[in-house]
Amino acid sequence: MSKKKADSTDGQALHLSRRGFLTGAAGIAGMLAVSGCDWQAFVQQHFTRLSPEEIKRTLERLETQYKAKYGKEFVVGAEGPIDGTLFGYALDIQRCIGCRKCVHACVEENNLTRDPEIQYIRVLRFENGTMDLEASDIYYDTDRVPQEGYYYMPVQCQHCENSRCEQACPIGATYKEPDGIVVVDYNWCIGCRYCLAACPYMARWFNWADPVIPQDKLNTNTHYLGNRPRMRNVMEKCHFCIQRVRKGRYPACLEACPVGARKFGNLLDPASEISWILKNKRVFRLKEDLNTQPKFYYFFAT
Repeated sequence: MSKKKADSTDGQALHLSRRGFLTGAAGIAGMLAVSGCDWQAFVQQHFTRLSPEEIKRTLERLETQYKAKYGKEFVVGAEGPIDGTLFGYALDIQRCIGCRKCVHACVEENNLTRDPEIQYIRVLRFENGTMDLEASDIYYDTDRVPQEGYYYMPVQCQHCENSRCEQACPIGATYKEPDGIVVVDYNWCIGCRYCLAACPYMARWFNWADPVIPQDKLNTNTHYLGNRPRMRNVMEKCHFCIQRVRKGRYPACLEACPVGARKFGNLLDPASEISWILKNKRVFRLKEDLNTQPKFYYFFAT
């Protein structure tokens, strides 16, 4: 091949590679515009691989972004797991009255979209003497609860030790923290919904559109892995109110329960209330035959 022809070919290849790059960049820019994601968020490393300085910059970027979008000062925390802690939840079926106050407290605490409203907690209504999950009713509508002849069982993310969602996620966007909380790195979620299909508890939700949250209902005290405002096209779910429990507080659903049916604590602490319940009460976990090993327990007080 002559030098002139070779130079021409090299120049053409360089032109094509530049054009390909520009085309690809334009495609990525278009994709980001459609998804509502910014460039820094798109190229951000997985949260578990960020350095302390990178985490600091990421949180500051998010706080600036939320202030511009919502007109309010946000605090986005990144409190890590507490040493010697494995969080667990227990719910007294005999005491639950099906009032759904836990549902609505969760919606407000965790900045869930109101249109359509996402609810991390489903309250199942059963006829006394039965426990057929397929025959349960989540759409019961009554003026007063509890209703005679029925009992109630709230269901949410079970924070499984052997979690199907974590196994199904192709990029590691969902994973289990050392304190047992199964979380989602929203900036890494690609919205494939494999975790949604894999979860046997129907505990995951997909954000189809930009979240709609009334200005006066925004909770500005947030956590990167928890209740910070999510973007569209990502999965979300209960995270045990990580923004609260890692500061020594109870989940919002527990505090809202008017009858004290919900219990939360450290499974590794033999003196904790939840450890006492597991040792002294009749306890079961949903779908134990699947070996998911939930850290959410149901018990009978008597």
